[in-house]
Amino acid sequence: MPPIYKDSGTVLTRREQFAESGYLVLPGLLPESLRDRLTVEVDHWVDDGLRARSIAACVDPSPDDLLPFLELELPAHGELLTYEPLLGVLRELIGSSFVFHHLHSDRHNPGMAGKPWHHDYEPNDDGDPSLLMVHTLHYIGGLDGTIGNLTVLPGSHREPRSKSALAHLGTAELPGEVEIDSLPPGSTVLVNSALLHARRPVPGPDEAARPRYFVDASYCQTGARWRPVKPYWRGMLARARDLGLGGGRWPELFAERHFTEYAESL
Repeated sequence: MPPIYKDSGTVLTRREQFAESGYLVLPGLLPESLRDRLTVEVDHWVDDGLRARSIAACVDPSPDDLLPFLELELPAHGELLTYEPLLGVLRELIGSSFVFHHLHSDRHNPGMAGKPWHHDYEPNDDGDPSLLMVHTLHYIGGLDGTIGNLTVLPGSHREPRSKSALAHLGTAELPGEVEIDSLPPGSTVLVNSALLHARRPVPGPDEAARPRYFVDASYCQTGARWRPVKPYWRGMLARARDLGLGGGRWPELFAERHFTEYAESL
């Protein structure tokens, strides 16, 4: 059974669970009103080409460093990014001071290919692996095993390796893995960003299955400077500040001083 967030548990218990396994499941975290608005915004993001333009701005940055339209400018996405119950759990797990790293969203349609084993941890300039980076994987409509399942390898975050060290295995089964194929709508899975995970496709997918709406946001514990993954990261943080996201309750959440300059990953 995956580690499930329980209000009845202690903060210490949740921290120990997360430190040991590298992930924690928050079933039904997001309310229906937020889920409904996120679904509409993801459709807009994908169907109007905004997602493709955002990716293009990273793959081939403009010499003028023009800032593309951002997910966090969509009202429900900005609300999700700074959703108080979510940030409260993050505070329990990684401490009271953390910074937003990046956000992306997508719609996974029936028959979509899987994503091989990988992790998403970015280095910090102190080379300090004890500083946590956490990805929040939001499954807006839940998971029902009809499109693609989240598969994680508990404990793998404790062994340093490159992001794609096991990519040659595709989404093959690994000893000790946990496959998560059933979650209620609005569920979130927190993962240590160094945890190996994959999106495993469903054999013979039902073409009539409903799309899987997915939003992914990451946060870093402060204490060193982190490597950004968006060439326009500075403008992104400034835009979040301009929008007043977080209401000033999280003073480090969009602070530029926690990042190095952008450099393309090799």
